Amino acid sequence: MSTRVGTAVDATRRWAQTVPTQVALRTTAGVAAVYLVLTLVVTVTASHYLDGGVDTRIRGGVASMQAQGRLFSPGSQSQGGFGVLGGRYGAPLFAWVVDAEGNAQAASPRAPDLPVAYRHTSDPETISLSGTDVRIAGGPVLLRNPLDGTLFSWVVVGQSTAPANQARDTLILAELIVGPVLLLLVFFGALTVGRRVASPIERARRRQLEFTADASHELRTPLSVIEAEATLALSRPREADAYRTSFVRVEAESKKLRRLVDDLLWLARFDATPDPPDAELVDLGVLAGGAVERFRSVAERRSQRISGAVNGTVEPLVTAPPDWLDRLLGVLLDNACRYSGEGGEVRVSVSASSNTVRLSVEDSGPGIPPEERALVFDRFHRASTIPGGAGLGLAIGDAIVRATAGRWTVGESAAGGASMTVVWPRTPGERSARSGGRAPAEATSGWPTAVTDSKGNRS
Repeated sequence: MSTRVGTAVDATRRWAQTVPTQVALRTTAGVAAVYLVLTLVVTVTASHYLDGGVDTRIRGGVASMQAQGRLFSPGSQSQGGFGVLGGRYGAPLFAWVVDAEGNAQAASPRAPDLPVAYRHTSDPETISLSGTDVRIAGGPVLLRNPLDGTLFSWVVVGQSTAPANQARDTLILAELIVGPVLLLLVFFGALTVGRRVASPIERARRRQLEFTADASHELRTPLSVIEAEATLALSRPREADAYRTSFVRVEAESKKLRRLVDDLLWLARFDATPDPPDAELVDLGVLAGGAVERFRSVAERRSQRISGAVNGTVEPLVTAPPDWLDRLLGVLLDNACRYSGEGGEVRVSVSASSNTVRLSVEDSGPGIPPEERALVFDRFHRASTIPGGAGLGLAIGDAIVRATAGRWTVGESAAGGASMTVVWPRTPGERSARSGGRAPAEATSGWPTAVTDSKGNRS
């Protein structure tokens, strides 16, 4: 069984490691797709803005040349050349003026030769001049060279696209650098979050697998005994006493099996139900008194002394499902009576302060070693080899305590046995609001103590 459990746990661990990775990869892929779309939009928008800025400047240059309407000396900055066209800031503007015969002359310093095909261009377009991409635009103009009287009828203005291209390249480079860094951060962030989210799921799956394996083992034991007894009884004709012995064993194992199934069903319903049953205002003193009375017969059969009392004057009122608290009391008293042994002692006490209610069950048994106290609430864990029980009682009790906002304290009793204490927040209320009346009213101040000696005499 342990091999199967180990294999199942390993499979769960691999699942827990794989799922967060898959989630992280899918998250990263989604972010990458969004980032790609955003970068494309930003790049296209930036390119449009940069190209639009260049077109605005060269159109402005054309308009400036057209607005001069006076003598123009080609190559002279003082007569409307670079200074007028480009302003103080931005990339230099090149200008050319074209006469009626199609001859082009530079109207700005360091302007390269303008190809014939572009000397009458109008709308902005990009051409290559001396190995450099230049954006040009043109328009009609009427200018005269005062030196030779040449009339110019067309002007072309251009600007190098290198600054715009450089800005665009810088943007793309930044996107290429930021993108992988962002995706790495998203991947590892999603992986970390995924592992944190998967961790409780992994624990729950592992716990479920272990619980199923342990439950199968615990159920198999009484079933095997019942099967063996039935097979033995039917193997050949026997005396009536032999059949009776077999039936007694079958009955004992059937009761054990029924208790185990009841506990398993309770835990299954508890795990499957997100909300507890309707809570009520419960007088824990009355409820504990009823539980003590129910276990007197159990104590008598074992010559045990069972006693209890409600201490103090503050009413021990808690808000919780009464059936749950009653089951918790049953678990604690059953364990205390079982482990106290023949002639042992069990003490139950309930007390309350203005803010808390305390329930304590102490026995005179072997006690719980300190190293076992953190494990006694695990399902199917047993801290003793004393027969009886399947290790589910305290697991049920722990589920009830946690669901009702209680806190455990496991220690040693004055008699050297175990001391199980639970503390709840106290609910303010009146005596008339008590519920769960399983004990007489006089039990609120203390319960009668029953002592049975080895001869069965009760005192």
